[in-house]
Amino acid sequence: MQLAQTPIDHINQQLKLQSKLLIVEDEALFARAVMRRLQKSGYECAHVETLQGARDIVKQFIPDIVLLDMRLPDGNGLDLLPEFVAKNAVVIVMTAYGEISDAVNAMKQGAIDYLKKPIDLEELLLVIQKAETTASQSNSLDYSRQRNAHAIEGVELLGESPAMCSIKMQIKKIAQLVASDSIAPTVLIGGETGTGKDVAARLLHLSSFEGGNHNEKPFVYVDCASLPAELIESELFGHEKGSFTGAMSTRPGLIEAAEDGTLFLDEIGELPLALQAKLLNVLERRVVRRIGSVKERPVFARFVAATNRDLHEMSLAGNFRQDLYYRLNVMSLTMPPLRERADDVMLLAQHFVAQTAKRYALTPPILTRQAIDMIQMYDWPGNVRELKHQVSRAVLLCQNGKLSEVDLALPVQPASSNQVLPSVIIPSTADESALDATEKAILLQVLASANFNVSEAARKLGISRMTMRYRLDKHRIKH
Repeated sequence: MQLAQTPIDHINQQLKLQSKLLIVEDEALFARAVMRRLQKSGYECAHVETLQGARDIVKQFIPDIVLLDMRLPDGNGLDLLPEFVAKNAVVIVMTAYGEISDAVNAMKQGAIDYLKKPIDLEELLLVIQKAETTASQSNSLDYSRQRNAHAIEGVELLGESPAMCSIKMQIKKIAQLVASDSIAPTVLIGGETGTGKDVAARLLHLSSFEGGNHNEKPFVYVDCASLPAELIESELFGHEKGSFTGAMSTRPGLIEAAEDGTLFLDEIGELPLALQAKLLNVLERRVVRRIGSVKERPVFARFVAATNRDLHEMSLAGNFRQDLYYRLNVMSLTMPPLRERADDVMLLAQHFVAQTAKRYALTPPILTRQAIDMIQMYDWPGNVRELKHQVSRAVLLCQNGKLSEVDLALPVQPASSNQVLPSVIIPSTADESALDATEKAILLQVLASANFNVSEAARKLGISRMTMRYRLDKHRIKH
């Protein structure tokens, strides 16, 4: 008799699941029934009746999942359990005896679940799928930890200027506080865009755990500016299944995902006011409650926030909660702009030259004297991020192993915010090329005075943002 296809079977077939499943069972009739049901759901199955048979078959057939009987002709299934666990197989034990001690021992040795015979095939299928999901989530978390560990392993703040030496010393002191306190103080990192606030946060995480065990501590990055407004609450705090339309399953939030590591809230000034109260509650009480749940879960993560905005001014204007600002600002760092780190500019430039050349398997070019002068004289309104972008681009474009000022293609030296723009005299006999050159000069001067903010430059000229962008594109001015 052919069994009717269930929705689960249809989904599995659509996804073309090919998990390999080994059945270690001496009751042949039961094993064949299990194989037929699981093959119908898309599993590749194999069956052996003894411990020795299992040891032999895994030389060619490496299972993802093992259904392991406890009582076998040549021994106890528990004897085989550690061997499968060592191969990262998901093990579900089966027993006709239902002995609690066996079940406990199996779970201690790494089995993910156990079933008592007689076993319903549909229940077995659900247990297998649940075990797969659990293993997948565990593997994803392990991968995420490895990826985050790799991302922060080589993190360093380059620079020997007094400003950077001060920052490094502050990070070291804060890290010592974090390492010695079970509930670490929150840290607020300020500074202009592109100054390396995210690097400072990663370095703080790296320095906060002694003995190199930062690899086991998650570093969870949250960009508050990029998360959609309708999803940010669920992303941060998590939700229960059915708590809102589209909540098809229970999902922990990023706060929970940080576990006992570090949660980095970048662009914290963009967090909606409605959620600031919830975040404040998490920081004050060290608990989090998912959307749709009545259960509060403890929070052990260290909180680091960053912003390029003045949260104090925002709080006075009512755009940011004052109590949250004070709670975040227990310890603070202010990343210095690159214009205050003149001693570091060439060090960083040379580092980005070598880094880009290595990434693209190129010979590092030599900077010409003119290029060095231009790098040192330029004000770098976009800070380290702008320096990295411009230098990396120049490395890819330069010819003959020399990086020149032409390759850098930097705009004119930005004027300071309090500097009056020089007037540009347009001769009455100017031809079209002269007018274009004059217009380009004006655009560059106004753009520089606006700190390369296109909207502000457009307001200064009394034109629309769209018109401003058109004129910039016409003259090939990067913006």
